[in-house]
Amino acid sequence: MLYYLFDFLDERFDLPGAGVFTYVTFRAMVAIIFALVVSIWLGKVFIRYMKRHNISETQRDAKIDPFNVNKKGVPTMGGIVIIASILIPCLLIGKLHNVYMILMLVTTLILGGIGFADDYIKTVKKNKDGIKGWYKISGQVALGLIVGLTLRFSPQVVMNEKVVTRIEDNREIVVKTPDVKSTRTTIPFLKNNNLNYADIFDFLGEPYKYYAGWVFFVLLTVFVVAAVSNGSNLNDGMDGMAAGNSAIIGLGLGILAYLSSNAVLSGYLNIMYIPGSEEVVIFLASFVGALVGFLWYNSFPAQVFMGDTGSLTIGGIIAVSAVIIHKELLLPVMCGIFLLESVSVIGQRLFYVSGKRKGVHRRIWKRTPIHDHFRTSMEQVLRTDPTSTVIYKGKGDLLHEMKITVRFWIVTVILVAVAILTLKIR
Repeated sequence: MLYYLFDFLDERFDLPGAGVFTYVTFRAMVAIIFALVVSIWLGKVFIRYMKRHNISETQRDAKIDPFNVNKKGVPTMGGIVIIASILIPCLLIGKLHNVYMILMLVTTLILGGIGFADDYIKTVKKNKDGIKGWYKISGQVALGLIVGLTLRFSPQVVMNEKVVTRIEDNREIVVKTPDVKSTRTTIPFLKNNNLNYADIFDFLGEPYKYYAGWVFFVLLTVFVVAAVSNGSNLNDGMDGMAAGNSAIIGLGLGILAYLSSNAVLSGYLNIMYIPGSEEVVIFLASFVGALVGFLWYNSFPAQVFMGDTGSLTIGGIIAVSAVIIHKELLLPVMCGIFLLESVSVIGQRLFYVSGKRKGVHRRIWKRTPIHDHFRTSMEQVLRTDPTSTVIYKGKGDLLHEMKITVRFWIVTVILVAVAILTLKIR
Protein backbone atom coordinates (compact mmCIF):
# COMPACT_ATOMS: atom_id res chain seq x y z
CA MET A 1 0.00 0.00 0.00
CA LEU A 2 2.76 2.43 0.91
CA TYR A 3 4.56 1.44 -2.27
CA TYR A 4 1.61 2.55 -4.40
CA LEU A 5 1.13 5.72 -2.36
CA PHE A 6 4.74 6.86 -2.72
CA ASP A 7 4.80 5.81 -6.37
CA PHE A 8 1.76 8.04 -6.96
CA LEU A 9 3.32 10.94 -5.06
CA ASP A 10 6.55 10.59 -7.01
CA GLU A 11 4.90 10.49 -10.44
CA ARG A 12 2.12 13.03 -9.83
CA PHE A 13 3.76 15.60 -7.56
CA ASP A 14 7.46 14.75 -7.89
CA LEU A 15 7.63 14.65 -4.08
CA PRO A 16 11.28 14.73 -2.92
CA GLY A 17 12.32 11.42 -1.41
CA ALA A 18 9.25 9.50 -2.61
CA GLY A 19 11.33 7.75 -5.24
CA VAL A 20 13.28 5.76 -2.67
CA PHE A 21 10.45 3.22 -2.68
CA THR A 22 11.50 2.24 -6.18
CA TYR A 23 14.78 0.85 -4.77
CA VAL A 24 14.66 -2.80 -3.79
CA THR A 25 17.44 -2.43 -1.22
CA PHE A 26 15.61 0.40 0.56
CA ARG A 27 12.33 -1.48 0.70
CA ALA A 28 14.10 -4.64 1.88
CA MET A 29 15.78 -2.78 4.75
CA VAL A 30 12.49 -1.16 5.75
CA ALA A 31 10.76 -4.55 5.58
CA ILE A 32 13.30 -6.34 7.76
CA ILE A 33 13.27 -3.59 10.42
CA PHE A 34 9.49 -3.27 10.34
CA ALA A 35 8.99 -7.05 10.64
CA LEU A 36 11.49 -7.28 13.50
CA VAL A 37 9.79 -4.50 15.50
CA VAL A 38 6.31 -5.90 14.86
CA SER A 39 7.46 -9.38 15.88
CA ILE A 40 8.94 -8.18 19.18
CA TRP A 41 5.91 -6.03 20.04
CA LEU A 42 3.32 -8.57 18.93
CA GLY A 43 5.20 -11.41 20.65
CA LYS A 44 4.84 -9.68 24.01
CA VAL A 45 1.12 -9.12 23.47
CA PHE A 46 0.63 -12.70 22.25
CA ILE A 47 2.41 -14.28 25.23
CA ARG A 48 0.32 -12.26 27.68
CA TYR A 49 -2.90 -13.27 25.92
CA MET A 50 -2.03 -16.98 25.82
CA LYS A 51 -1.03 -17.03 29.49
CA ARG A 52 -4.16 -15.14 30.49
CA HIS A 53 -6.29 -17.77 28.76
CA ASN A 54 -4.11 -20.64 29.96
CA ILE A 55 -3.34 -21.85 26.43
CA SER A 56 0.03 -23.55 26.64
CA GLU A 57 1.93 -26.65 25.66
CA THR A 58 2.09 -29.59 28.02
CA GLN A 59 5.44 -30.78 29.39
CA ARG A 60 7.80 -30.87 26.44
CA ASP A 61 10.66 -33.35 26.15
CA ALA A 62 10.49 -34.02 29.89
CA LYS A 63 11.55 -37.64 29.50
CA ILE A 64 14.72 -36.89 27.57
CA ASP A 65 16.05 -33.58 28.85
CA PRO A 66 19.06 -34.41 31.08
CA PHE A 67 19.16 -30.93 32.60
CA ASN A 68 15.60 -31.03 33.92
CA VAL A 69 14.51 -27.93 32.04
CA ASN A 70 10.86 -27.32 32.83
CA LYS A 71 8.88 -26.08 29.85
CA LYS A 72 5.45 -26.76 31.17
CA GLY A 73 3.04 -23.87 30.72
CA VAL A 74 4.96 -22.21 27.88
CA PRO A 75 2.51 -20.76 25.31
CA THR A 76 2.51 -22.33 21.87
CA MET A 77 1.13 -21.36 18.43
CA GLY A 78 3.69 -18.54 18.30
CA GLY A 79 3.74 -19.04 14.55
CA ILE A 80 0.83 -16.60 14.53
CA VAL A 81 3.31 -13.90 15.54
CA ILE A 82 5.70 -14.89 12.75
CA ILE A 83 2.95 -14.93 10.12
CA ALA A 84 1.53 -11.56 11.16
CA SER A 85 5.00 -10.03 11.26
CA ILE A 86 5.62 -11.21 7.69
CA LEU A 87 2.25 -10.20 6.26
CA ILE A 88 2.07 -6.65 7.66
CA PRO A 89 5.32 -5.34 6.07
CA CYS A 90 4.61 -7.16 2.80
CA LEU A 91 1.12 -5.67 2.52
CA LEU A 92 2.49 -2.19 3.23
CA ILE A 93 5.72 -2.24 1.22
CA GLY A 94 5.34 -4.96 -1.41
CA LYS A 95 3.93 -4.84 -4.93
CA LEU A 96 0.70 -6.72 -4.37
CA HIS A 97 0.05 -7.18 -8.10
CA ASN A 98 3.31 -9.12 -8.50
CA VAL A 99 2.69 -12.83 -9.10
CA TYR A 100 5.64 -13.89 -6.95
CA MET A 101 4.48 -11.81 -3.99
CA ILE A 102 0.99 -13.30 -4.37
CA LEU A 103 2.41 -16.84 -4.36
CA MET A 104 4.45 -16.15 -1.24
CA LEU A 105 1.41 -14.70 0.56
CA VAL A 106 -0.74 -17.68 -0.49
CA THR A 107 1.97 -20.07 0.75
CA THR A 108 2.04 -18.35 4.14
CA LEU A 109 -1.73 -18.42 4.56
CA ILE A 110 -2.28 -22.02 3.43
CA LEU A 111 0.46 -23.65 5.49
CA GLY A 112 -0.19 -21.29 8.38
CA GLY A 113 -3.83 -22.39 8.36
CA ILE A 114 -2.90 -26.08 8.33
CA GLY A 115 -0.40 -25.62 11.15
CA PHE A 116 -2.85 -23.55 13.19
CA ALA A 117 -5.54 -26.22 12.86
CA ASP A 118 -3.08 -28.85 14.10
CA ASP A 119 -1.96 -26.71 17.06
CA TYR A 120 -5.54 -25.76 17.94
CA ILE A 121 -6.65 -29.39 18.11
CA LYS A 122 -3.61 -30.37 20.18
CA THR A 123 -3.67 -27.42 22.57
CA VAL A 124 -7.27 -26.25 22.88
CA LYS A 125 -9.09 -29.50 22.13
CA LYS A 126 -6.46 -31.49 24.09
CA ASN A 127 -6.12 -34.08 21.32
CA LYS A 128 -2.40 -34.87 21.18
CA ASP A 129 -2.70 -36.41 17.69
CA GLY A 130 -3.76 -33.13 16.07
CA ILE A 131 -5.15 -33.21 12.55
CA LYS A 132 -4.73 -36.39 10.54
CA GLY A 133 -1.44 -36.76 8.76
CA TRP A 134 -3.01 -37.05 5.33
CA TYR A 135 -4.71 -33.68 5.85
CA LYS A 136 -1.28 -32.09 6.19
CA ILE A 137 0.06 -33.91 3.15
CA SER A 138 -3.04 -32.98 1.14
CA GLY A 139 -2.55 -29.32 2.00
CA GLN A 140 1.13 -29.44 1.06
CA VAL A 141 0.34 -31.20 -2.22
CA ALA A 142 -2.39 -28.66 -3.01
CA LEU A 143 0.00 -25.79 -2.35
CA GLY A 144 2.68 -27.39 -4.51
CA LEU A 145 0.19 -27.75 -7.37
CA ILE A 146 -0.94 -24.14 -7.00
CA VAL A 147 2.64 -22.88 -7.11
CA GLY A 148 3.78 -25.18 -9.92
CA LEU A 149 0.76 -24.53 -12.16
CA THR A 150 0.91 -20.78 -11.56
CA LEU A 151 4.55 -20.69 -12.59
CA ARG A 152 3.59 -22.69 -15.68
CA PHE A 153 0.62 -20.66 -16.89
CA SER A 154 1.02 -17.11 -15.50
CA PRO A 155 2.16 -14.69 -18.25
CA GLN A 156 4.15 -12.75 -15.62
CA VAL A 157 6.47 -15.70 -15.02
CA VAL A 158 9.36 -15.50 -17.48
CA MET A 159 13.13 -15.66 -17.31
CA ASN A 160 16.26 -14.82 -19.31
CA GLU A 161 18.87 -17.55 -19.27
CA LYS A 162 21.77 -15.39 -20.41
CA VAL A 163 22.49 -11.73 -19.73
CA VAL A 164 25.64 -10.05 -21.07
CA THR A 165 26.91 -6.61 -20.05
CA ARG A 166 29.46 -4.57 -21.96
CA ILE A 167 30.80 -1.01 -22.00
CA GLU A 168 30.17 1.15 -25.07
CA ASP A 169 30.97 4.87 -25.16
CA ASN A 170 31.45 4.83 -21.38
CA ARG A 171 27.96 3.40 -20.95
CA GLU A 172 27.03 0.00 -19.58
CA ILE A 173 24.95 -1.94 -22.10
CA VAL A 174 22.86 -4.89 -20.93
CA VAL A 175 22.00 -7.48 -23.58
CA LYS A 176 19.39 -10.06 -22.60
CA THR A 177 18.03 -13.12 -24.30
CA PRO A 178 14.27 -12.98 -24.99
CA ASP A 179 11.84 -13.48 -22.12
CA VAL A 180 10.78 -17.11 -22.13
CA LYS A 181 8.97 -19.65 -20.03
CA SER A 182 11.44 -22.31 -19.10
CA THR A 183 11.92 -25.35 -16.90
CA ARG A 184 15.60 -24.55 -16.49
CA THR A 185 17.17 -24.51 -13.06
CA THR A 186 20.60 -23.77 -11.62
CA ILE A 187 22.97 -26.68 -11.06
CA PRO A 188 25.47 -26.04 -8.26
CA PHE A 189 29.19 -26.20 -9.06
CA LEU A 190 28.72 -26.44 -12.86
CA LYS A 191 29.47 -23.45 -15.10
CA ASN A 192 27.26 -22.71 -18.13
CA ASN A 193 25.15 -25.75 -17.30
CA ASN A 194 21.65 -24.87 -16.29
CA LEU A 195 19.61 -28.04 -16.25
CA ASN A 196 16.48 -28.04 -18.38
CA TYR A 197 14.04 -30.58 -17.01
CA ALA A 198 12.63 -31.00 -20.52
CA ASP A 199 15.99 -32.40 -21.66
CA ILE A 200 15.45 -35.37 -19.37
CA PHE A 201 12.64 -36.40 -21.70
CA ASP A 202 14.50 -36.02 -25.01
CA PHE A 203 13.44 -39.54 -25.93
CA LEU A 204 9.84 -38.30 -26.29
CA GLY A 205 10.77 -35.83 -29.00
CA GLU A 206 9.19 -32.44 -29.72
CA PRO A 207 6.84 -31.10 -28.41
CA TYR A 208 6.16 -33.84 -25.91
CA LYS A 209 9.42 -33.43 -24.01
CA TYR A 210 8.42 -29.81 -23.34
CA TYR A 211 5.10 -30.87 -21.80
CA ALA A 212 6.77 -33.68 -19.87
CA GLY A 213 9.32 -31.20 -18.51
CA TRP A 214 6.58 -29.01 -17.08
CA VAL A 215 4.77 -31.99 -15.57
CA PHE A 216 8.05 -33.02 -13.93
CA PHE A 217 8.59 -29.44 -12.70
CA VAL A 218 5.13 -29.29 -11.10
CA LEU A 219 5.59 -32.68 -9.41
CA LEU A 220 9.04 -31.63 -8.21
CA THR A 221 7.52 -28.47 -6.74
CA VAL A 222 5.01 -30.57 -4.81
CA PHE A 223 7.82 -32.76 -3.48
CA VAL A 224 10.03 -29.81 -2.51
CA VAL A 225 7.19 -28.07 -0.64
CA ALA A 226 6.28 -31.22 1.30
CA ALA A 227 9.89 -32.21 2.03
CA VAL A 228 11.15 -28.83 3.25
CA SER A 229 8.05 -28.00 5.32
CA ASN A 230 8.21 -31.39 7.04
CA GLY A 231 11.96 -31.03 7.56
CA SER A 232 11.43 -27.65 9.18
CA ASN A 233 8.73 -29.19 11.37
CA LEU A 234 11.15 -31.88 12.58
CA ASN A 235 13.83 -29.28 13.25
CA ASP A 236 11.52 -27.44 15.65
CA GLY A 237 12.45 -29.36 18.78
CA MET A 238 14.67 -27.00 20.78
CA ASP A 239 14.42 -23.37 21.82
CA GLY A 240 15.38 -21.15 18.90
CA MET A 241 16.47 -24.05 16.69
CA ALA A 242 14.03 -23.77 13.77
CA ALA A 243 13.72 -19.98 13.94
CA GLY A 244 17.49 -19.45 13.87
CA ASN A 245 18.21 -21.96 11.11
CA SER A 246 15.34 -20.65 8.98
CA ALA A 247 16.43 -17.02 9.39
CA ILE A 248 19.91 -17.93 8.13
CA ILE A 249 18.49 -19.86 5.17
CA GLY A 250 16.05 -17.03 4.44
CA LEU A 251 18.92 -14.54 4.37
CA GLY A 252 20.82 -16.73 1.91
CA LEU A 253 17.78 -17.10 -0.34
CA GLY A 254 17.21 -13.34 -0.13
CA ILE A 255 20.72 -12.75 -1.48
CA LEU A 256 20.14 -15.22 -4.31
CA ALA A 257 16.76 -13.64 -5.10
CA TYR A 258 18.36 -10.18 -5.23
CA LEU A 259 21.05 -11.41 -7.62
CA SER A 260 18.42 -13.10 -9.81
CA SER A 261 16.30 -9.93 -9.94
CA ASN A 262 19.19 -7.72 -11.07
CA ALA A 263 20.07 -7.97 -14.78
CA VAL A 264 23.64 -6.70 -14.30
CA LEU A 265 24.53 -8.92 -11.34
CA SER A 266 22.87 -12.01 -12.83
CA GLY A 267 24.87 -11.45 -16.02
CA TYR A 268 28.09 -11.05 -14.06
CA LEU A 269 27.49 -14.26 -12.12
CA ASN A 270 26.15 -16.09 -15.17
CA ILE A 271 22.86 -17.03 -13.56
CA MET A 272 19.29 -16.69 -14.79
CA TYR A 273 17.69 -13.26 -14.72
CA ILE A 274 14.12 -13.44 -13.42
CA PRO A 275 12.14 -10.21 -13.95
CA GLY A 276 9.87 -9.37 -11.02
CA SER A 277 11.65 -11.58 -8.51
CA GLU A 278 12.67 -8.51 -6.50
CA GLU A 279 9.39 -8.96 -4.61
CA VAL A 280 10.73 -12.27 -3.30
CA VAL A 281 13.54 -10.19 -1.80
CA ILE A 282 11.02 -7.98 0.00
CA PHE A 283 9.12 -11.00 1.27
CA LEU A 284 12.25 -12.78 2.49
CA ALA A 285 13.43 -9.59 4.21
CA SER A 286 10.15 -9.58 6.15
CA PHE A 287 10.60 -13.31 6.78
CA VAL A 288 14.08 -12.88 8.27
CA GLY A 289 13.02 -9.86 10.36
CA ALA A 290 10.01 -11.74 11.74
CA LEU A 291 12.13 -14.75 12.74
CA VAL A 292 14.86 -12.68 14.38
CA GLY A 293 12.20 -10.78 16.32
CA PHE A 294 10.58 -14.06 17.33
CA LEU A 295 13.92 -15.25 18.71
CA TRP A 296 13.63 -12.43 21.27
CA TYR A 297 11.17 -14.70 23.08
CA ASN A 298 11.90 -18.12 21.55
CA SER A 299 15.61 -18.32 22.42
CA PHE A 300 16.53 -20.37 25.49
CA PRO A 301 14.71 -20.43 27.83
CA ALA A 302 11.74 -20.09 25.50
CA GLN A 303 8.81 -17.94 26.53
CA VAL A 304 6.81 -19.12 23.51
CA PHE A 305 6.94 -21.98 20.99
CA MET A 306 6.12 -21.51 17.31
CA GLY A 307 4.21 -24.79 17.02
CA ASP A 308 3.23 -26.29 13.67
CA THR A 309 1.69 -22.92 12.83
CA GLY A 310 5.20 -21.59 12.48
CA SER A 311 7.34 -24.59 11.53
CA LEU A 312 5.20 -25.76 8.59
CA THR A 313 4.87 -22.20 7.33
CA ILE A 314 8.55 -21.29 7.38
CA GLY A 315 9.47 -24.54 5.65
CA GLY A 316 6.94 -23.87 2.90
CA ILE A 317 8.19 -20.30 2.47
CA ILE A 318 11.77 -21.52 2.02
CA ALA A 319 10.68 -24.14 -0.51
CA VAL A 320 8.47 -21.89 -2.64
CA SER A 321 10.94 -18.99 -2.72
CA ALA A 322 13.70 -21.36 -3.93
CA VAL A 323 11.45 -22.76 -6.66
CA ILE A 324 10.49 -19.26 -7.83
CA ILE A 325 14.11 -18.19 -8.35
CA HIS A 326 15.04 -21.56 -9.92
CA LYS A 327 17.38 -22.54 -7.09
CA GLU A 328 15.54 -25.61 -5.78
CA LEU A 329 18.56 -27.84 -6.43
CA LEU A 330 20.52 -25.76 -3.91
CA LEU A 331 18.06 -26.62 -1.14
CA PRO A 332 19.73 -29.92 -0.14
CA VAL A 333 22.84 -27.83 0.61
CA MET A 334 21.20 -24.79 2.21
CA CYS A 335 18.68 -26.86 4.16
CA GLY A 336 21.21 -29.56 5.04
CA ILE A 337 20.09 -29.53 8.68
CA PHE A 338 16.46 -30.08 7.68
CA LEU A 339 17.58 -32.91 5.40
CA LEU A 340 19.63 -34.50 8.18
CA GLU A 341 16.69 -34.31 10.59
CA SER A 342 14.37 -35.99 8.06
CA VAL A 343 16.85 -38.69 7.07
CA SER A 344 17.60 -39.48 10.72
CA VAL A 345 13.90 -40.04 11.46
CA ILE A 346 13.26 -42.11 8.34
CA GLY A 347 16.43 -44.17 8.77
CA GLN A 348 15.77 -44.79 12.46
CA ARG A 349 12.22 -45.88 11.77
CA LEU A 350 13.11 -48.27 8.94
CA PHE A 351 16.04 -49.75 10.87
CA TYR A 352 13.96 -50.24 14.01
CA VAL A 353 11.08 -51.87 12.13
CA SER A 354 13.38 -54.23 10.22
CA GLY A 355 15.01 -55.31 13.47
CA LYS A 356 11.69 -55.71 15.26
CA ARG A 357 10.56 -58.23 12.65
CA LYS A 358 13.57 -60.34 13.62
CA GLY A 359 12.82 -60.00 17.31
CA VAL A 360 15.51 -57.41 18.13
CA HIS A 361 15.25 -53.72 18.96
CA ARG A 362 17.97 -51.88 17.06
CA ARG A 363 18.53 -48.15 16.74
CA ILE A 364 20.99 -46.16 14.69
CA TRP A 365 20.91 -43.22 17.12
CA LYS A 366 19.76 -42.95 20.69
CA ARG A 367 16.84 -40.76 19.68
CA THR A 368 15.58 -38.87 16.64
CA PRO A 369 15.27 -36.26 15.20
CA ILE A 370 19.04 -36.17 15.31
CA HIS A 371 19.29 -33.11 17.58
CA ASP A 372 17.75 -35.18 20.40
CA HIS A 373 20.50 -37.78 20.06
CA PHE A 374 23.03 -35.37 21.57
CA ARG A 375 21.07 -34.83 24.78
CA THR A 376 19.87 -38.41 25.35
CA SER A 377 21.81 -40.89 27.47
CA MET A 378 21.87 -44.66 27.06
CA GLU A 379 20.28 -44.91 30.50
CA GLN A 380 17.29 -43.01 29.22
CA VAL A 381 17.04 -45.24 26.15
CA LEU A 382 17.22 -48.44 28.20
CA ARG A 383 14.72 -47.07 30.67
CA THR A 384 12.06 -46.95 27.97
CA ASP A 385 13.30 -49.92 25.89
CA PRO A 386 15.51 -52.29 27.97
CA THR A 387 16.21 -54.61 25.01
CA SER A 388 17.33 -51.87 22.66
CA THR A 389 20.80 -51.70 21.11
CA VAL A 390 22.25 -48.50 19.62
CA ILE A 391 24.84 -48.49 16.83
CA TYR A 392 26.09 -44.95 17.40
CA LYS A 393 26.21 -44.19 21.11
CA GLY A 394 28.59 -41.22 20.95
CA LYS A 395 31.12 -40.34 23.64
CA GLY A 396 28.55 -40.30 26.40
CA ASP A 397 28.83 -36.58 27.11
CA LEU A 398 25.42 -34.93 26.95
CA LEU A 399 25.05 -31.43 25.57
CA HIS A 400 22.75 -28.67 26.73
CA GLU A 401 20.13 -27.80 24.14
CA MET A 402 21.47 -24.26 23.79
CA LYS A 403 24.88 -25.60 22.75
CA ILE A 404 23.24 -27.99 20.29
CA THR A 405 21.13 -25.17 18.86
CA VAL A 406 24.06 -22.79 18.37
CA ARG A 407 26.16 -25.51 16.74
CA PHE A 408 23.33 -26.30 14.34
CA TRP A 409 23.12 -22.57 13.52
CA ILE A 410 26.85 -22.55 12.77
CA VAL A 411 26.51 -25.55 10.45
CA THR A 412 23.64 -23.82 8.64
CA VAL A 413 25.74 -20.66 8.20
CA ILE A 414 28.48 -22.76 6.59
CA LEU A 415 26.02 -24.59 4.32
CA VAL A 416 24.34 -21.38 3.16
CA ALA A 417 27.74 -19.79 2.50
CA VAL A 418 28.77 -22.83 0.44
CA ALA A 419 25.53 -22.64 -1.56
CA ILE A 420 26.12 -18.98 -2.40
CA LEU A 421 29.78 -19.65 -3.22
CA THR A 422 28.71 -22.17 -5.88
CA LEU A 423 27.69 -19.19 -8.01
CA LYS A 424 31.36 -18.19 -8.36
CA ILE A 425 33.27 -21.46 -8.08
CA ARG A 426 31.33 -22.94 -10.96
